[in-house]
Amino acid sequence: MTHRRPVIWTAALLFTSVSVVVGCRLADTDGITPVPQLLAFLPWLLAPAGLGLALALLARWWPGTVWAAVVLGLLAWFIAPYGTGGEPDGRVLASFRVLTSNVEFGRATDALVTTVREEKPDVVFVEECEYGCSAKLRTSLTYPYRQSVEDGGSAGSVILSRFPLTAAAGIPATMGMPGAVADVHGHAVRLQLAHPMPPLPSQLDLWRGELGKLRDFAAARGSTPTVLAGDFNASQDHAAFRAILDTGLRDAARLAGSGRTPTWPARTALAIGAQIDHVLVSGDFSVGDARFLDLPDTDHRALLVDVTLHGPG
Repeated sequence: MTHRRPVIWTAALLFTSVSVVVGCRLADTDGITPVPQLLAFLPWLLAPAGLGLALALLARWWPGTVWAAVVLGLLAWFIAPYGTGGEPDGRVLASFRVLTSNVEFGRATDALVTTVREEKPDVVFVEECEYGCSAKLRTSLTYPYRQSVEDGGSAGSVILSRFPLTAAAGIPATMGMPGAVADVHGHAVRLQLAHPMPPLPSQLDLWRGELGKLRDFAAARGSTPTVLAGDFNASQDHAAFRAILDTGLRDAARLAGSGRTPTWPARTALAIGAQIDHVLVSGDFSVGDARFLDLPDTDHRALLVDVTLHGPG
């Protein structure tokens, strides 16, 4: 009995920690620190839950095995990609390529320039593009149209386009979130860059508020085909991000079958990470392919997506 007790307590501690996070996911809330930070890594909570199950079996703690089964079952349920799928049935109007990349205070600007030259995206969303980054993109790439928020550090952002752009109201936030309307072969497409604040322990209300502004934008977009892309600092396991998807926008990576591929932190993404960089599209679009690109000198992977615009069904 004395040997079983510490094993049972250890298993119970693991189950309790995981249960708090899973419970918030079940209740559709992001909770308080450290829950929002842990929700980003929800699939990896299978590891402590599985360890707890092994300890419960070792100690023959049968209530613990039931607890483990419930927690593991909920985790498996929530790991499934969130959001709607399906293909639009209208005729094809235009196809183009979208790239989003957080260049981490401009440090990965040179790598982004090389990637853009190789991949030839038609529309590029660049987050954390400070003054030097913005100037480098202007002189090194041949995109004729751009919309930007010129600022230093992480606050600068740029949209580059091969299609003519008309300025549109961006979203006021701590970091730049410019917007534009692209003329894609005669069809208006609303472009909006996303870069809300991260869920820092002291700034959760700001994080929720800026994601809420993105949700309000998505809900008010009307019938105009829309691409909302960038570093959302949130995954599908955050209620504030799911609220954006619930407006009818769809995650391009999910449509391409890569809804759980991590984008941050880039250095550990293949082992452990979260998909917080997204390209969201309205129901007017189908998605052909989504690729995650590793750029040196940034903690985010870039996301490259091929999309097709369809007419009314």
